[in-house]
Amino acid sequence: MATFHVPETLDEALSLLAELEDTMVYGGGTAIQILLKQGILFTEHFIDISRVPGLREISADSDGVAVGPLVTLRQMETDARVRSVAPLASSTYAEVANPRVRNTASVAGNIAHGDYRLDPPTALVVLDATVQLSSVRGQREVSAREFFVDFQVTEVQHDEMITGIRIPKQPSTAGAFVKYSSLAENDWPCASAAVLAVPGDASGEPTEVRIGLGALAPTTRYLAIDIDPGTTDQDAVDAAIDIANTAIDPIEDIRGSATYKAHLGRVAVEEAVRAVMKELQDA
Repeated sequence: MATFHVPETLDEALSLLAELEDTMVYGGGTAIQILLKQGILFTEHFIDISRVPGLREISADSDGVAVGPLVTLRQMETDARVRSVAPLASSTYAEVANPRVRNTASVAGNIAHGDYRLDPPTALVVLDATVQLSSVRGQREVSAREFFVDFQVTEVQHDEMITGIRIPKQPSTAGAFVKYSSLAENDWPCASAAVLAVPGDASGEPTEVRIGLGALAPTTRYLAIDIDPGTTDQDAVDAAIDIANTAIDPIEDIRGSATYKAHLGRVAVEEAVRAVMKELQDA
């Protein structure tokens, strides 16, 4: 039977991670509870960090927003600072599951096990977010684009825990998140896409469109296309779908075949790109 450890400080939590074998950090616990009930999660030591101070904070400045690991998805959805600095992050977190889940799940727990179907990573990769990892050896920053390594594999090492996420100030307001689910509205998505336009010079004209794909490959995928002031909506859509096709590699399951998911992925990309291009035109 697993042992629960409840450290009172971050140093204590990191020491436990360094000293014990077969550990798992426990925060909101939404994913862990599901995996335990399904009988597919086994570990000897849970490290409950709920009593560690300072892990539920959100701070913002002119450069971006810093988010503690125990900040809930609901806070990311509703916090005025997140909405102001990174509106795409806020709107994407608002699409996760349902309010009950968002009120419990934490931002670190959401990304810790690297599920390829997650919504927030699609926005984090296009927003150029970084994940802070801590251990008794010190701290390191990992780009969200490099954090998700493979199917349920992340950059988190056995003696590390996620101690924060840093999201730079969104470079433009032209961003969109689109997802499709087949079994129920708040079920895991079959396909999702976050899209963001990025200005490349002082004129503010977008020169790059970033694309994050979710549920369409064994891990979250990041892509980008170049655009110029003369790029039409259809040109942008065609270029985005062309590059998305190089990364789409769906896992077939009860939510749909690989062919079905790939089709929905292209639809999600098109819808998100069209929404971003319209916002650029209306600005």
